Amino acid sequence: MTDKQRFFQFSEQWCAIHVPDRPNGFGLLLLGDVSHFVDDKTSLWMQHVGKNKLLHDLLQHGYTIFYSHLYGANWGSPKAVKLAKQLIYYVLKTEILNERIYVLAEGMGALVALQLMNDLHDQIRAIALLNPCLHLQAQLQYEKEHKFFYKRLLRQLKEAYGQEEVERWLPPLYPPIVPMKIWQVSGINPYPPTIHARSYAQTYGVPVSYHLPEKKYTFAQAIHAFYARYDDV
Repeated sequence: MTDKQRFFQFSEQWCAIHVPDRPNGFGLLLLGDVSHFVDDKTSLWMQHVGKNKLLHDLLQHGYTIFYSHLYGANWGSPKAVKLAKQLIYYVLKTEILNERIYVLAEGMGALVALQLMNDLHDQIRAIALLNPCLHLQAQLQYEKEHKFFYKRLLRQLKEAYGQEEVERWLPPLYPPIVPMKIWQVSGINPYPPTIHARSYAQTYGVPVSYHLPEKKYTFAQAIHAFYARYDDV
């Protein structure tokens, strides 16, 4: 892992920036899943073995990587999207980077990614998604069959959105307006591909790459190759 990293607070949320030894001039925003966290010294991307490998490999390709705690289990809430936008502007102002960034989102992070794409499509080159949760209404409906998980999700949504009748405030399913690709791992998944990755891909023609569980965090080369197609755009 490169030692060119720093942690800072932005809008009272801990954030991190990792600068590679040989920058390629492009920023890469990471958007994590429900268990994602950042504090004053470390993050899940650094502590989790698989995520650490993916982070390290992407740094080797030259991306300046940044991310935020983003209120934890934010589920694509308006305040999380707003903070993500502010972080993008801050990083572009303080780092020497191309003004159009790449995005890599895992799980729940896809909900923020789609809204950023819809609002800031001129500043986003391409989006890579790992096991994404794309349709929050469908996910909530799916969890109704699992009482414990439904109650937990509903509690998290109410906290994230600050609303009691939260279903009225959930984000819509945005169609892709920037280049996008999905990496989907088979096996047990909290976000069933039938209502997320596969459904989205079939509706909008987004390519999906399917993999076995042991390959979950070995996609750096493939993600880099996907991004590199749009370096000159």
